Amino acid sequence: MSEPANPTAAILIIGNEILSGRTQDINVKFIAGRLAAIGHRLEEVRVVPDVPERIIRAVNELRAAYDNLFTTGGIGPTHDDITSECIAAAFGVPWEKHQPTWEAMETHLGPENFNAARQRMATLPRGAVPIPTSMTIAPGFSIGNVHVMAGVPRIMQSMFTALEPALGRGAPISMRAVHGIGVKEGSIAAGLGEIQARFAMLDLGSYPFYRDSGSGVAIVAKGTDDAALDAAIAEAESLIAGQGIVPIRGEPGAA
Repeated sequence: MSEPANPTAAILIIGNEILSGRTQDINVKFIAGRLAAIGHRLEEVRVVPDVPERIIRAVNELRAAYDNLFTTGGIGPTHDDITSECIAAAFGVPWEKHQPTWEAMETHLGPENFNAARQRMATLPRGAVPIPTSMTIAPGFSIGNVHVMAGVPRIMQSMFTALEPALGRGAPISMRAVHGIGVKEGSIAAGLGEIQARFAMLDLGSYPFYRDSGSGVAIVAKGTDDAALDAAIAEAESLIAGQGIVPIRGEPGAA
């Protein structure tokens, strides 16, 4: 029986604060790890500013190119939180009051606190399906193959966890790693290329590291074929050993 195909995915990070360097994104690591576990192949990550035409263009490009698009950021109550209405524009549908969300937020906050700013978070593209979160009453949402989540990491993680059961599944994507302290990337490049050619079904990469305890290179293999992963990383160990250096399983700094 053949393994299920791996759906493809992209992440669109929305926000001037990321581009300015004021905020460091940590959402990609979480989403990428969860996607790999359910067999989605993350193929692109893009960052755009809070500019409507840039968001709309990116959403339409990415949702057409990949099976699923995950966006983070821009769904709060302030003037620069424009993701929701931009998604509506990208799909060509009205941005309108989502009655169940509106009622839930008004009940939770009280009519006196459910002001115009908070009402924005209950205004969704027509046809959107809310993504609930235990962290806040305001939801994310899905429309088509686009899944819109908060930028705040804890809230985003709660939304993704709620969304995950509805996503398709593929063969889980696993990883193997080995590293060597003192390895020079140029010394193993040819051998690494030969290993990649023998294991074309895997993604094989080399990643230099620099630490007080010593510098070197980590070799990482990713794919869905566990036997091929084990064989490829064993060859990578031999490649490192051939430099007169003891190979160490795992990535540098891993427990």
